[in-house]
Amino acid sequence: MKKWVRREFISRTSAVGVGLGLISPDLVLGSNTNPTEEKRIGMIGLDTSHCVAFATALNGENGSEKYMGYRIVIAYPYGSRDIQSSAERIPGYTEAVKKLGVTIASSVEEVLKNCDVVMLETNDGRLHPEQAMQVIKAGKRMFIDKPVTASLASAMAVYRMAKKFGVKIFSSSSLRFVAGMQEISRGEIGKVIGAQTYSPAKLEKSHPDLFWYGIHGVEMLYAAMDRGCMEVTRISNDDTDLVTGLWPENRLGTFRGMRSGKTDYGGTVFGEKAIRFLGPYDGYNALLEQIIAFFESGVPPVDEEETLEILAFMEAADLSKAAKGQPVSIASVMKAATEDKEWNNLEKF
Repeated sequence: MKKWVRREFISRTSAVGVGLGLISPDLVLGSNTNPTEEKRIGMIGLDTSHCVAFATALNGENGSEKYMGYRIVIAYPYGSRDIQSSAERIPGYTEAVKKLGVTIASSVEEVLKNCDVVMLETNDGRLHPEQAMQVIKAGKRMFIDKPVTASLASAMAVYRMAKKFGVKIFSSSSLRFVAGMQEISRGEIGKVIGAQTYSPAKLEKSHPDLFWYGIHGVEMLYAAMDRGCMEVTRISNDDTDLVTGLWPENRLGTFRGMRSGKTDYGGTVFGEKAIRFLGPYDGYNALLEQIIAFFESGVPPVDEEETLEILAFMEAADLSKAAKGQPVSIASVMKAATEDKEWNNLEKF
């Protein structure tokens, strides 16, 4: 196995440096960028708290200057419809972003005609492929909020379509940039031997178990361990999930998903030189910096291969649960998704 290198793209893409605090956003975005020039963000879906948080940061006082002129100018509110916990938020979030100067659109098409880049915020990952395909065909750079889609096969289809049209996209949980991850990314603890992360893991019957909320803790695990997991085992009951991944060189990474008692976000990363604790979670600003740097540069701070492996990890966890804790290989899950006939046909989009 090649020598472990934390985030190869940190050394070759400046975009990551912003969120990790390694370099100034001004250096990333370039001296030719005019911070007073408005750059229009279109938002699709107003059924998650992320929408209001992003709009408040970008459209609030000093937001335009801090975020290089980017503002959310238009939004299509209708994402989730049959997930009550999400759909019931739409009216309130719609009013909240209107007060921040956002025009409310009647269709995705209207959003695409009036923006330069897109944030796909629909909480229901099942709707992401159709909505993302519209954005991709319009040639707009796009951030897709977690989960990128509600299955590995459909996510592969979205990335294939993006390549076909030459459109840059990326997806990430904000927990990838939780406090403490910076030191790990800079190699301060040396080679990562293993990690354990935790987060709430509420379930939603319309999505594979970890896709709905456990993805936050799984993404933290991958931010620490990097891609390359070989197999996954899962122990699950009503209150808790315990999912363990085996990486090369016998490196173990474990995610604990919580559905009872006190819940929070965090973890512990074990290195050759030191042990680092992750957390507390301190909001969306680090992710938002990454999104804006991506809109400027077109360089995704999280690459396709890692995002797809995260989804494969979560699907493998479901299969292990069904098999009463037997290990499931990532390779087998990837193979099955690649051969999925429904999502191999992009012509339907």
